[in-house]
Amino acid sequence: MFVLAEMTDTVRIAPWQFNTKLNDAIAEVLNKKLANKVVHNVGLCIALHDITKLEDSYLFPGDGASHTKVHFRYIVFRPFMDEILIGKIRSCSRDGVHVSLGFFDDVLIAPDSLQEPKRFDEAEQLWVWEYETEEGTHDLFMDINEEIRFRVIDETFVDTTPVGPKTIGEGAEVTDKDAKRSPYSLTGSITEPGLGVLLWWNSV
Repeated sequence: MFVLAEMTDTVRIAPWQFNTKLNDAIAEVLNKKLANKVVHNVGLCIALHDITKLEDSYLFPGDGASHTKVHFRYIVFRPFMDEILIGKIRSCSRDGVHVSLGFFDDVLIAPDSLQEPKRFDEAEQLWVWEYETEEGTHDLFMDINEEIRFRVIDETFVDTTPVGPKTIGEGAEVTDKDAKRSPYSLTGSITEPGLGVLLWWNSV
């Protein structure tokens, strides 16, 4: 679920930080810049692990800060494909079951990745597994805040870097949907035995 990503960056240390040890100042800058941010095709950055190499520091005319190229390793959230995770159901919609891991909310289990047979209950706004037994069918609801075990089957990175204002006639407005797109999201599946709401497997 968590990996170490090797990264490089040029870190600017302001003059008022010169009385701090260089490694400590760099660590503070990197964590402010990266913690809880998504790096495209890398993952969700959690915290600095270590600094592996510092190159020479430079001062540029008109800027009293120092600039240092830094090689470092950062703890990143990026599950492996087919990895099994446990989260909590935060909502359901016709698009599927939306899951939160606590620190990461962009997980979707689409309808075709739910157990069969299933239905969406409009009144409750919940997905239901119509579990079949010898005594008949039992409705197993996917209630909000229930813990759910799922397999990661896909990931999506979206470049949300601002492209700058469009001039009139240049076309394409940015829609609300575009603005709300997550830079990193996961797709899950619960089609296998043992996956799904944890309470189910204590009762079926």
